[in-house]
Amino acid sequence: MTPLAQARTRDWMTPLELAVLGAIWGASFLFMRVSAKDFGAIPLVEVRLALGSLVLLPFLWRARAQFGRGLWPKLAIIGAINSAIPFMLFAWAAQRAPAGVGAIANAMTVLFTALVGFLFFGEKIGTRRAIALLAGFAGVVVLASGKTAGVSIGWAVVAGATAAFLYGIGINLVRRHLTGLPPAAVAAATLGMSALLTLPFAVAEWPQHSIGTVSWLSAAMLGVLCTGAAFVMYYRLIARIGASRASTVTYLVPLFGVAWAWMLLGEALTLSMGIAGAMILASVAISQRAAK
Repeated sequence: MTPLAQARTRDWMTPLELAVLGAIWGASFLFMRVSAKDFGAIPLVEVRLALGSLVLLPFLWRARAQFGRGLWPKLAIIGAINSAIPFMLFAWAAQRAPAGVGAIANAMTVLFTALVGFLFFGEKIGTRRAIALLAGFAGVVVLASGKTAGVSIGWAVVAGATAAFLYGIGINLVRRHLTGLPPAAVAAATLGMSALLTLPFAVAEWPQHSIGTVSWLSAAMLGVLCTGAAFVMYYRLIARIGASRASTVTYLVPLFGVAWAWMLLGEALTLSMGIAGAMILASVAISQRAAK
C-alpha cells in the first residue's frame, strides 16, 4: 500500500475506531449496572481487574526487562489510585443510580487531571481552563441534585466524581513516574497489582448466593472487552494519532453510556442528566481547546 493510500485509510479508520472505543467504554457502565447487584462492588472489581490484566499480560511479558524490582511498589500505589479504588466507586454507584450517571461523571476526568496538575504539580491552568472547571463542577452539582424514580442519586454522583478525581491523580502520577515505559505493559502491571491488592477484600465480600449467567457474562465483558481490549485499542490510537486526538473519545463515552442504558435497560434520560451532561461535555471541550 502506498503512503497516500495508507493516509486515506487512516483518515476514515480513526473516527471509526474512536467511535468503537467510545461505545465500548460507554458500555462498561451498562455492564456494571447489570452485574454489580449480583456481585457487589468489590468482587465485581476483582473480576474486572483480573481479566483485564490477563488480556494485557503479553505486553508486560514482552517488556518485563524494563520492570525492575524497585518499580513494583510504585506500580501498586498508582494501580490502587488509578484502577482499584475508582472501579469500586463506579461499581458502588452502579448499584444506586442509572448507568448514564456514572458515564457522565466519568467525563470529569479531563478537568480533574488539569486541576490536580495545577494544585500539586505546578502546572499552569489559565483563565479558560479555570472557567471550564467551574462549569464542569456546576454540571456535577446539577447531576447530583437530580432524582431517578423519585430517589436521590446524589451519593452515586459523589462516588463517580470522586472516582474521576482519582483518575486525575493517577494520570498525573503515570506521566511523572512511569514515562518511558510501554503504556500497555504499564496498564497490565497496574491492573495486576490492583487485582492482588483487592483479592483479600473480594474473597471476604464474595456473595453467598449464586450469581446469574447474565451477571457473569457482563462481568466478563467488563474485564476482557472494556478493560483489557479497550486499553489495547486506546494505546494503538495514541501511537498513531497522538494523545490529544485520542483523548477526544472522552466526548463519546457519556453519550454511548446513556444511549446503551436507554436502549438495553430502559433507563430514562432525565432533565438533570441532560443539562449536566451538556455542561460537563462543554467544559471538557473548552478545557481541551485551552490546553492546545
